[in-house]
Amino acid sequence: MTKTIGLICGSLRKNSYNRIIAQSLTELDDSLQFRWIEINDLPLFNEDLEVSVPEAVSSYKSAIQDVDGIIIVSPEYNSGIPGVLKNALDWASRPRESAVLSRKPVGLIGATPGGLGTAFAQLQIKQVLEAMQVHVLPFQKALISQVHKKIDSDQKVLTDEQTKRYLQQYLHQFIHWVDHTPALD
Repeated sequence: MTKTIGLICGSLRKNSYNRIIAQSLTELDDSLQFRWIEINDLPLFNEDLEVSVPEAVSSYKSAIQDVDGIIIVSPEYNSGIPGVLKNALDWASRPRESAVLSRKPVGLIGATPGGLGTAFAQLQIKQVLEAMQVHVLPFQKALISQVHKKIDSDQKVLTDEQTKRYLQQYLHQFIHWVDHTPALD
């Protein structure tokens, strides 16, 4: 059975390095289907809005439910998680009893022009996901530093062969994780 993997980009920037990296994942394994889960139209989380959930939130949650696993590809801002991604995770955590990300397999990838990849942001994202009882791929980090040297910004493609191999290996490990994550109730 074909696996469907959701892709969430933690950047709203038009020419986002992380969106280019996420897009490159779709070209690394023909046996998988990928579905973008967009976060740019989500309102700021506010419990008052839960009385009548906005359509953008309902669509977002439905998209999460319809995939076998999710890969979050995110930049790091000021050594931390982008606000727009934190907002999206907050929406996905509510209501707690039926949170759409709860027990869903999730992988983390991040790219930055800097030298440390997105290590600090990934630690924070992982902390938030674990509080939400999400099955985060353990022991694997996909940290892409100097990303601006590894892509063609005009063509919006990943050009670095070593990074492609690295991401392909990560993707295979993630699919193995999806296949073996216990489905707990």
